[in-house]
Amino acid sequence: MYSPATIYSNQIVKTVRIQASSFHPDLQHLVPQLYRHQRWVRVPGLLRLYGWWNRYSDRGRDIEGLDCATDYLKSSLDGAEIRVRIYRPLDAGDGPLPCMLYIHGGGYLIGSPEGADEVIKRFIDRRPCIVVAPDYRKAYDRPYPAGFQDCYDTLLWAKDQAERIRCRSDTLMVGGHSAGGGLTAAVSLKARDTGDVSIAFQMPFYPMIDDTQPEDDDRDIASPVWNTSLNRKGWAGYHADIRRGRAEMSAYAAPMRAESFAGLPPTLTFVGDLEPFYWETENYVEHLREAGVDVRYRCFSGCYHAFELIGNGGQVARDARAFTVDTYAELYDSYL
Repeated sequence: MYSPATIYSNQIVKTVRIQASSFHPDLQHLVPQLYRHQRWVRVPGLLRLYGWWNRYSDRGRDIEGLDCATDYLKSSLDGAEIRVRIYRPLDAGDGPLPCMLYIHGGGYLIGSPEGADEVIKRFIDRRPCIVVAPDYRKAYDRPYPAGFQDCYDTLLWAKDQAERIRCRSDTLMVGGHSAGGGLTAAVSLKARDTGDVSIAFQMPFYPMIDDTQPEDDDRDIASPVWNTSLNRKGWAGYHADIRRGRAEMSAYAAPMRAESFAGLPPTLTFVGDLEPFYWETENYVEHLREAGVDVRYRCFSGCYHAFELIGNGGQVARDARAFTVDTYAELYDSYL
């Protein structure tokens, strides 16, 4: 089975498609189909079209077994309307529950809150909370800082609207996968820097946080679902206004650029070791631990990006989902 330490240390294997037999046995049957799908996604313009279709075909879809609602707020950046989905347990009662800001993934280019319905339901089923999920602007709509600010504005909105949406305002949770994990890390950084909101703990799962990955030969990887080529496209879109001189680079645009990781909240994360975000997740965890942050982390061998969410990933996918909700429950019980 491939290991990044052995594949990339000598730079022999770069941009070469990783064979199905090199992945975890539970995932190998999915790899050929995922590579075929990835080939279509790389067609110019098709990813944007797919993102548009996915975003609007799912819009407003409710999660069975939850109380679901939609609200709107105005961006502090430019007054644009931000659609927010709110999810509650059916038996929430009148008392305030803890609140989670959940940020969906999609490479900063595509996605919607509705696409994360199974993830959101697993969190609420394991420990009751109110989940607030913004349909933040993607890079195709407007590049950074729009998406980041939409998420941060939603965090502040949840605190300010706590009585109305029946959640606690004293401390909130933040979580997300992939680009949503990157935005989770960015939101937590700004909350630390400003003191606007107390973050009980953060959950940036395999986060997209290091914009230097696509240009680093040692981290070039051709894996299913999300690879270096797509990662380059995601960062190029998200940072387009930075390149044009219309926005400034900062750690909120790429959290691995932070000068200090001290004072960040307890952190839950995991990653597969055959995906572009493996190295930055390892680096992020190392920096957090050096800064004295409580970190709960696992690396899953032989696994590609989002392996626990796509298709039937067998026992290894179940293990990752169990690690997610079990450790979430531990942090919930310890810090809320």
